[in-house]
Amino acid sequence: MFKRSITLALLAGALFVTGCASVPMASPQSDAAAKTFLTSPSKANVYIYRHESFGAAIKMPLLIDNVAVGDTAAKTYVLKQLDPGQHVILSKTEVDATLVLDAEAGNNYFVWQEVKLGLAAARSQLHLVDEATGKAAVMKCRLVQ
Repeated sequence: MFKRSITLALLAGALFVTGCASVPMASPQSDAAAKTFLTSPSKANVYIYRHESFGAAIKMPLLIDNVAVGDTAAKTYVLKQLDPGQHVILSKTEVDATLVLDAEAGNNYFVWQEVKLGLAAARSQLHLVDEATGKAAVMKCRLVQ
C-alpha cells in the first residue's frame, strides 16, 4: 500500500512538471502586434506571463479587479489594457496570489506569474518586473486569446 502511494505521488509529480495544459491561443498576427509593446496615451498595458515549462500541466486563472481575464499555461502571456489607477491582479491557485498595480497611462507593466509547488495543487506568486526583463520573457511566450 505504501509503495503504491509513493508511485502515485511520483506519477502526479511527473505530470505536474511535464504535462501540457491547453488554453485558447490568439492568432500569430495578434501575438506579433502585442510584441511591438505599443501603448495608448490613455491606457496602460499589463503583460502577465509564464515563461517557464515548470507546471506545464497546470492552467492558472487570472483576474484583474475581480474580473476573469484568462488562464495562463507554460510559455504564454495575457495582455490587458487598463485605465490609469490602482488595479488588483489575482492568480487563482492552491493559495491565491495577489499583486496591486498602480498603472499610469502610456506605460507597459510586466508581471511574472511564477509557478510554485503546492501541497495538493500548484501555487503561484506574482512579481512586477522591470521592462527589459518583462519584454525578454514575453518574447519567448505566446499570447492567450
